[in-house]
Amino acid sequence: MISKESFSRIHIISAVTIFVAVLFIIKLFFVQILYSSTYREKADRQYATPSGSIFERGAIYFSTKTNELVSAATLQTGYKIAIRPKEILDKAATYRTLVESIPDLSEEDFFAKAEKSDDPYEEIATKLPKDHADSIAAQKIPGVYIYKEKWRFYPGGALFSHGIGFVGFKGKELAGRYGLERFYNDTLSRKKDTAYVNFFAEVFTNITDRFFENQSKEGDVVLSIEPSVQNFLETTLGGVDKKWQSAFSGGIILDPKTGAIYAMALSPDFNINQFQKEESVDVFQNKIVESVFEAGSVVKPLVMAAALDAGVVTPKTTYTDKGFIDVDDRTFSNFDKVGRGPNTSMQDVLTQSLNTGMVFVMQKLGKEKFRDYMFNYDLAEKTGIDLPNEITGLLSNLKTPSNVAYATASFGQGIAITPIAEAKAFASLANGGYLITPHVVKQVRYTNGTKKDIVYQKGRQVLKPETSETITRMLTVVFDTNVKEHNTLLSHYSIAGKTGTAQVAKEQGGGYYDDKHFHSFFGYFPAHDPRFLVVLFTSDPKGVKFASQTLIPPFTDVARFLISYYDIPPDR
Repeated sequence: MISKESFSRIHIISAVTIFVAVLFIIKLFFVQILYSSTYREKADRQYATPSGSIFERGAIYFSTKTNELVSAATLQTGYKIAIRPKEILDKAATYRTLVESIPDLSEEDFFAKAEKSDDPYEEIATKLPKDHADSIAAQKIPGVYIYKEKWRFYPGGALFSHGIGFVGFKGKELAGRYGLERFYNDTLSRKKDTAYVNFFAEVFTNITDRFFENQSKEGDVVLSIEPSVQNFLETTLGGVDKKWQSAFSGGIILDPKTGAIYAMALSPDFNINQFQKEESVDVFQNKIVESVFEAGSVVKPLVMAAALDAGVVTPKTTYTDKGFIDVDDRTFSNFDKVGRGPNTSMQDVLTQSLNTGMVFVMQKLGKEKFRDYMFNYDLAEKTGIDLPNEITGLLSNLKTPSNVAYATASFGQGIAITPIAEAKAFASLANGGYLITPHVVKQVRYTNGTKKDIVYQKGRQVLKPETSETITRMLTVVFDTNVKEHNTLLSHYSIAGKTGTAQVAKEQGGGYYDDKHFHSFFGYFPAHDPRFLVVLFTSDPKGVKFASQTLIPPFTDVARFLISYYDIPPDR
């Protein structure tokens, strides 16, 4: 018969055995799952790096319409060659041997480094393929060392360049400097030598950190950016710049119900893999979130929707259009300086883009309500997009008592807004009247095997659902009326849209340029249950005045592509 003392010892031994076994199972999980790539790297390392570590960073992925992942930012593996000058026996012979495997090795650069006899480490070549490294290793050249290395690589080249950004040095620190590389730097960065820490400390630390606080942990980032859609938008914008010699052009394609961005592009763009070759850092600026513009008549639907929502006008409300209207000491005219006469309706105001009508609408609404609605669209706030350096719109003119300032703002001048903030406001016209949060990341995949879907809740209701429906009907009439030459191609789809042509303010103040304009367009479809909202703009196009000429053709190209690519059924 087993004594109580022996039975207790058996229990203790069993508990200790089980505890140790659990610890080793957890350790095995870390080795085979969490740190598998690190250990594979250590095991595969034919050439050890001088620092004992290799650059590591998480991946960024595009996602296709079928949710397949396409690499947007990854790591490429290769080899670098370094010399220890004091160990080189014959500099000339060494150079002749090396240049056979490194054809572009500069003789002048090599000898300059080889003369530094007191320097224990001088790099002479980087990013070599394995066969070149193996060829050099086989020579066993005294004083020549080969090290494995990794570097950031962007398979798409210029694709979504302003959104992805890049990794670069700032001083001695290598980290994300623009775009998502910067915004998600903490997630994409990897700690050094994470596989070689105290076993027991790692186990107990990781149980808490890895399974209960993954919002701050390392991982890969999955985008809502669809690579084919992104490529089509970039090609389209490049065509706009080429045809009209614009200073720059941009565009956004998003889901107006969720805020998920399928494409966001600027032209000109840049090759991310060769960003060092750019002459100016200005090309890296994402003007969609980092710059403001006076947008012109695309703002008119926002003002009209406000007046409809407040109940001060209906689509059939009329006024007498003289072609001009006086406000204090200023006279405002229609774009063609022509009056449409009595019984000009609110539908006519949008369809013919009448400035006088918009001043009439603002006056019916009243300055206070007008200001409240415009601020309620969050035009002067950050949208919350998951990209760095977002700035706020400039609506300070609406905080003054000036009647002229309010009249000017009613048709989109005198206030400056970021394109992404415009897209957020336009989405409220399309989706039933609520605000969305534009975003480009839809999921983070953590290194511990967990995932986090990035979902944004509906924002504030800024318009009544019936207002959204009414303004959509009006904008559908606008598009049908003004896009006659393209109706046959899109005749089975309802599309709501509006152009805008704004004067460009002089940099030093003192009015506007006579020969520079900023063109905008937004449209959404199918109009009454929209899948896509498209915003396009181009700055200072040459030899053309109105956005209807520069942006409606590319918009219809984009619309036809999206309808075909996503197999959108006709709604007419």
